Amino acid sequence: MANLKEISRKIKSVKNTQKTTKAMKLVSSAKLRRTEQLSKRAKNYALKINEVLGEIALRVAKTQGNENISRAFMANENPKTVDIVVVSADKGLCGGFNMSTIKLVNKMIAEYKSKGTNVRLRIAGRKAIDFYSFQGFELTQKEIGLSSAPDYDRASDFIGEAIKDFNNLVTDKVVLVYNGFVNMLTQERKVVELLPIGLDSVPAVDSESMLDIEPDDDTEVLNELTEKYLNFNMYYALIDSLAAEHSARMQAMEAATSNASSRVKSLTVEFNKARQAAITTELIEIISGMEALK
Repeated sequence: MANLKEISRKIKSVKNTQKTTKAMKLVSSAKLRRTEQLSKRAKNYALKINEVLGEIALRVAKTQGNENISRAFMANENPKTVDIVVVSADKGLCGGFNMSTIKLVNKMIAEYKSKGTNVRLRIAGRKAIDFYSFQGFELTQKEIGLSSAPDYDRASDFIGEAIKDFNNLVTDKVVLVYNGFVNMLTQERKVVELLPIGLDSVPAVDSESMLDIEPDDDTEVLNELTEKYLNFNMYYALIDSLAAEHSARMQAMEAATSNASSRVKSLTVEFNKARQAAITTELIEIISGMEALK
C-alpha cells in the first residue's frame, strides 16, 4: 500500500505541475499577441527611418564627398575594438532561447579574438548577464529589466553609451545580437552592425524623392536621423526579442504540458498495476487463511 501512496502522490504532483505549465502557456500566448502587434508597427517605422537615413547619407556623400561624411558611415574592415550589444531574456523557462543567443555571441567573440580584435560586451537581460558574469567575463555595461519591459528612453540611454564610445574613438564597431521573432513557432538569431552604418544595401537616391531639404541642412538632418536610427533599432530589437521570448516560452510550456500528460498516463498505468497486484495478494492471503482453517 505504501507503493500505491507514493505513486498517487507523484500523480498529484505531476497534475499540479501540468496546471502551472498550461497556465504559463496561456499567459505567454496572450502576451505574444500584444507584443507581436507592437513589433509589426515598430518594424514598419524602422524600415522607413532606415530608408530616409540611407537616402540622406547618400546625398551627403555625393555632394560633400565620402571623405567628409560622418565616421558613422565609414566602413572599417579591421576594427581594433568591438562592442557587442547582447539582448537576452530576464527570465528562463523558454527552452533554448537564451542559450541560442549566447552560443552565437561566443562564436563571434572567438572569431574577433582570432583576428586580434578586443571585444567588449554590453548586455540587456539577466540570463546573459548571469552567464558571462559566472564565466568571469568583464561586462562593459549591463541592464536588467529592459528586455522584459522595453522602453524607448531607457533603450536610448543604454545604446547611447556605446554610441558615445564610438564617437570618442574608443571603439571601431558596434554590433547588436539578439533572438528575433519570425512566427509563432520560429525564432531567428539576428546580428545587426549598428556602427558603422553600411550604405551598400541602400538603393540609389531617386531623382523624384519626396524629401525636401535644403542642401546646407543635409548634414544636420543626417546627424539627427542617425541618432534616431540607432536608438530606434535598439528599441525595436528589444521588442522583437520579447516577442520571440514569449513565442519560445509558449512552445516550451506546451511541450512541458504534453510531457506532464504523458507522465500522468504512465503513472496511472503503474498505479493500476500496483493496485491490482495488491488486491491479488490480499485475495491469496484470504484464500490461504480459509484453507488453513479447514
